[in-house]
This record gives sequence, structure tokens and C-alpha cells, in this order.
Amino acid sequence: MTTLFWILFGLLFYTYLGYGAIGWVLLRFKKRAPTPMEVSGDALPQLTVLIAAYNEAALIKQKIENTLQQNYPAERMRVLVVTDGSDDGTPELLQEFPQVQTLHHPVRQGKIAAVQRAMAYVQTPVVVFSDANTFLNPDALRNLARHFSDPQIGAVAGEKRVWSGAKDKAHASGEGLYWKYESWLKKQDAELGTVVGAAGELFAIRAELFESVPADTIIEDFYLTLRIAQKGYRVAYAPDAFAEESASASAGEEIKRKIRISAGGFQAMARLRSLLNPIRYGMLAFQYVSHRVLRWTLAPAALPLLFLANAAAAPGSGYYTALLVLQTAFYLVAFLGYLTREKPLPVKGFQVPFYFVLMNVSVYLGLVKYLRNQQSAIWEKAQRAEWAQ
Repeated sequence: MTTLFWILFGLLFYTYLGYGAIGWVLLRFKKRAPTPMEVSGDALPQLTVLIAAYNEAALIKQKIENTLQQNYPAERMRVLVVTDGSDDGTPELLQEFPQVQTLHHPVRQGKIAAVQRAMAYVQTPVVVFSDANTFLNPDALRNLARHFSDPQIGAVAGEKRVWSGAKDKAHASGEGLYWKYESWLKKQDAELGTVVGAAGELFAIRAELFESVPADTIIEDFYLTLRIAQKGYRVAYAPDAFAEESASASAGEEIKRKIRISAGGFQAMARLRSLLNPIRYGMLAFQYVSHRVLRWTLAPAALPLLFLANAAAAPGSGYYTALLVLQTAFYLVAFLGYLTREKPLPVKGFQVPFYFVLMNVSVYLGLVKYLRNQQSAIWEKAQRAEWAQ
């Protein structure tokens, strides 16, 4: 039991902390790529901002205004919004912006179907994908576009930031802290080799590298950017191009979102299983397994086994008894986090254990949905907390 305990502990430590630490050490000895130079005027690539919006009447006007106010030459930027299935007045609100091209179809077939339909209208060398419920910093497009001066860059991932106000419910702090850590890992991934999958809130690709994906793809942003990396291109990271969105409206909404992502993760792993070959893909395979695959497979399975192995090793050992007490305390704090999940708390880090457990429980539930083929690509939109006015 003690041997099993330390094997499981090592696996979990590597998955959640060790990989980041190893990356930090490796980068101390690796020659860093030069920072992309500032590009302006005619040197900036022409690009299309593609926004897939489903029933976003509450935010679509602010989203378009935010996009049009980007510090990017207007003559080199197109805005294309696809609103398939929207029946809340979103397409009508977009008529106030004649400079925006709107595509609407009354039947909703899912985000990836809408995006693939819209790509037929893209005529620029770069396309930027941005969610309708996120807002970009003024230089976001410029900071994404300058990376494409390097021909080896096939895509650029922006940074996702979760906005939380003073009155937000407690779970929001856990979500925000998680994304800060995830952003740090993505920055390291990019410097080591490539970002392992972009978040759909904000990323850009060379339009020529876009490929049609199966219509049932659940997390198309992750799959699409990994396919670009699989072709030998790098996915860069631009932390100075960020998309900010409000936290989930409740812990229930967040776990619904996590279950969908987990189900999509299992689907993507099945379709990208060739990436597990380190002989063929080298550093990309190492990053993919370390940052993604372990989080969706062995690590969640190891958590309950670690507790059971610890409990079996504890009798007669003060050392393992102390470790068991620490594990128990961690889960008790997570349970307290669950009880206070809908309340604003002054101590933000208090919710981290709850959010950690929530993520791993979501993996189990996502696996069940994937195996039962219950997670549709046409997913129910998670509700977000209201933005501060």
C-alpha cells in the first residue's frame, strides 16, 4: 500500500504541479524565441473576426462595439457574425452595424456547423475566433496578428481571463485562480514548443490551415488548434491579447460546462490518439500527455485510490496517519466550499479545493456522457454572472 501510495502521489504531483515545475526548469536552459516585433500599417495582415453567437441579445451590441473599437486598421479588418438558430432578436440588433456581415439561418446545428458555414465567407489570410460573451483588450487583434510574421506560427492562442466582482458567488474565485494558473502553463508551453490547444474565447489561425471537422465535435477550438500543431506548425501564446468573461452564474452552471469539456476531451483524445506517439511527435507528444491527457485520464482515477491507499497504510504509522488527516482536511474544506458555493466570500483561495474536486468529478461525469453518446455538439449554453455596469 505504501508503494502504491507514492506511485499515485507522484502521478498527481506531476500532473498538477510537477509538469509546470519541469517546464520552468527546462526554460532556464533553453534559448527563448525572440518577442514578436511590433507591426503596423500595411504590414499587418488582413483578418476576419468571426463571432458565433446564439441568443446573445443581452451582450451582442457591446461585443460588436468592443470589436470595432480595436486598435487595428479598419480597412484591414472584417467582422463576420453567424447567428444560426438565434430567436431572441440577435440578428435584428446586428442590423445597426452596417460594417458587420451577418449570417443567419433559422435552424441551430451547433457552433462548429455555424463556424464551418461562415468560413466559406472568409477571404482574409488570418481569421480570429472570439466568443460573443467575451470582451477584448484594445490591442488584442494587433497582438495576435504580429505573431504571424513568423511562417512557422500556424495559430495564436489569446489569454482567457475570468472577471469576478465583489458580489460574485464564492465558486467564481476558484474559477478565476484556475485560469490564472492555466495561463501560466500555456505561456510555458508556447516557449517549450507549442500551446496544447487554444481556448475558444479568443484564438487566431491562418485561414488556409482551417479544416472541416466532424459535425459532432464537442470542443472544436481544442481539436482544431491541436490539428494545426500536429501538421508541424507552432501554436503561439499571446497573453497581451486577452478575452475577459464573467464567471459562471453558479457552481451548477460551471460543472455543466466542465462536463461538456470533459466529454469533448475524451472525444478529442480518441480522434488524436496518434499524438501519443513520442517517436513521431517528440516534444508535442510530451506536452500533450503531460498537460492534457493525464488530467482527463489517470489523475482523476488516482485521487480516490490515493485516499484508499493512505487509509490502508495509516494503521500503526504516525506518518501515514498524518498524511491521511491532511487528505481528509482537504476534502472537508472542499465540502465546506460546496456548502458556501453560492455565497460571496472574502477569502478567495478558500474555494480552490472545491473547484479542484469539481473539475475531477466533472471528468467522471463527462466520461459517462461520452461513452453513452449523450453529449451533443449542440450544447446548452452555460449561464454567466452579470457584468458590472
